[in-house]
Amino acid sequence: MSAALKSLSGTPPSPVRSHLCRGVASSCSVIDDFAKDYLHGQLEVTRRALVWKLDGLSEYDVRRPLTATGTNLLGLVKHMATWEARYLGEVFDRPFPDPLPRWQDADGSDLWVTRDETREQIIGFYQRAWEHADATIRELPLDAPGQVPWWPRPGVKLFAMMVHILQDTTRHAGHADILREQLDGRTGVTAEYEEQIDPPARAAHRAMIERAAQPATGPGAAP
Repeated sequence: MSAALKSLSGTPPSPVRSHLCRGVASSCSVIDDFAKDYLHGQLEVTRRALVWKLDGLSEYDVRRPLTATGTNLLGLVKHMATWEARYLGEVFDRPFPDPLPRWQDADGSDLWVTRDETREQIIGFYQRAWEHADATIRELPLDAPGQVPWWPRPGVKLFAMMVHILQDTTRHAGHADILREQLDGRTGVTAEYEEQIDPPARAAHRAMIERAAQPATGPGAAP
């Protein structure tokens, strides 16, 4: 692993590691290119999967709160657009062209949409955010420095931010998986791998898991 990959938190790599990478610069460059391309590819797939979870739903269903804390599908897309524009934009002194609320004023409003915001506007915002982020990824090296002023240790590198955004996007795509299944039963990692709905098979599978869980409710079950 190159010096860039050894420096996730923004702290300098060890002198020994730096010396080794200088001695085999071409090999380190290949490793860094592979890491960047892999993370970027995974991010692209996961972004599309998140947006796909809105496909075919009514305006009400993409907006309405589906958990006790108000989690909703279109709000997840708005949230990821906002923070990708920050973490892979302004953190590296590459401000997003559209106006963003100040991070100091963050109040959770990026997690839901107002009656005046349309689905098309939010998805368009997300697509512009990822185009802006893609340019940052293409144009900067993995060890490019950035500043996240709302973190306890503000100094970061591009590698760390790519991992952070991929982790956050994957987490919220998982939330969207569950919300969509609750709405109409549609499931799948991506549009290409959507699973066919087979109600009898699903009912049998669920019943099997319920039977396995039932003994835990009896006498002597752990609290």
